[in-house]
This record gives sequence, structure tokens and C-alpha cells, in this order.
Amino acid sequence: MIIVADSNFGQILYDASGQAIYLFDLEDSDRPQCYGDCAKAWPPVLTKGSPRSTGAVRSRLLGTTQRRDGSMQITYAGHPLYFYAHEGKYQVLCHNVEEFGGTWLVVQPDGRTAES
Repeated sequence: MIIVADSNFGQILYDASGQAIYLFDLEDSDRPQCYGDCAKAWPPVLTKGSPRSTGAVRSRLLGTTQRRDGSMQITYAGHPLYFYAHEGKYQVLCHNVEEFGGTWLVVQPDGRTAES
């Protein structure tokens, strides 16, 4: 379940447990590029069925893409979504962080990234 809640960067996407959701700006399509050590630090947001949402999430922007292992990763506005592995509930520690060759950014309900 994808939800919207407040953060230091305005309203952004979270999962139902309160984990902030990010996109990786190195990815310019729905094809994931984050595997191996990258995916350990930035686990993909996975689903077993159609992604679900509530509140201010724009359900028409939700989608999925298949990862190399066959799992289904949730996309939003065409971008694969990720968590940061070391954040607590409703924490946003890694917005605008450069790692693994790109920048990690939190996602607003309209599909754009938040300003720094």
C-alpha cells in the first residue's frame, strides 16, 4: 500500500508502515538499474499483485516493472521505487544523497521529486 504523509520536504510517498519511498535519478525509464550492493542499501519496493494506494496518491501513476529475478517492483510516474534500508518510520534521511552513480530523491504525490 502506497500512502502520502508529511515530511521535511512536504508531502511525499511512503509505504503503509511509514517507510519513505525514493527514486533513483540515474534511471530514466521503468527499467531498474539498482542491483547487488545498491539493492542491499536501497531495497526495491516490491508487490505480488497490483500496487494499491490510498489518500493523495495518484493511482493512475502507479505501475510495476519486472526485475531480473522475476519479482515485480512498483513504479510511480514511470520510475522504479526504492526504500533506504536504514531509516525508521516516517524518517527521511537520504533525500538528495548521491550514491551508486546517481542521486536518490523522495517522491511527491504528483510524481515529481521534492526540492532539497
